[in-house]
Amino acid sequence: MSALPTPPLTPRMLLSAYAQGYFPMGDPESGEIHWYSPDPRGHLPLDSFHVPDSLRKRVRSGVFEIRLDTEFEEVMRQCARPRRGQPETWINEEIIRAYVDAHRRGFAHSVEAWRQGRLVGGLYGMSIHAAFFGESMFSRPDLGGTDASKVCLVALVDRLKARGFSLLDTQFVNEHLAQFGCAAISRETCLTRLDAALRRTEVSWK
Repeated sequence: MSALPTPPLTPRMLLSAYAQGYFPMGDPESGEIHWYSPDPRGHLPLDSFHVPDSLRKRVRSGVFEIRLDTEFEEVMRQCARPRRGQPETWINEEIIRAYVDAHRRGFAHSVEAWRQGRLVGGLYGMSIHAAFFGESMFSRPDLGGTDASKVCLVALVDRLKARGFSLLDTQFVNEHLAQFGCAAISRETCLTRLDAALRRTEVSWK
């Protein structure tokens, strides 16, 4: 007996999964979508977000123009580009299609850094009430975008704090995020905070 085909990824599936603490990643070889809910889980506290002095100067220099949601799909495709030590990506075409659809419906968002008319850095993620789920980020130093993704992260945190968000989920903790105060919390703690954030229906991205 053959297995039933996996249904295509949809915005409704994404919203349901995120609300339960899961997120999708595409297998670089097979293209199959897998769902993850790691324990421990990465969490970036908004009230203690740390901006290194060198980055603070970069932000204040105004070298980048920060835009929101103007080139969402292109941000995703830039995040999917091969990187040093990471020639393959989990951001496949099915992932891109589903998140672009979610973006059109107002649930997926991008923060973008532009310089001299070029997109040189950015990040994207999902937003549900008072919770934001960061997915991926990129910088293009070859186009003058050194530190561009970091500047976008600062802009993201400023926006989330201004609008009353309470949760910034990063999925995992890595050296890049740790410099901003990102830490690991248990899956149980994450779900408790997620539930509280989802109950705050008065909070939104816009």
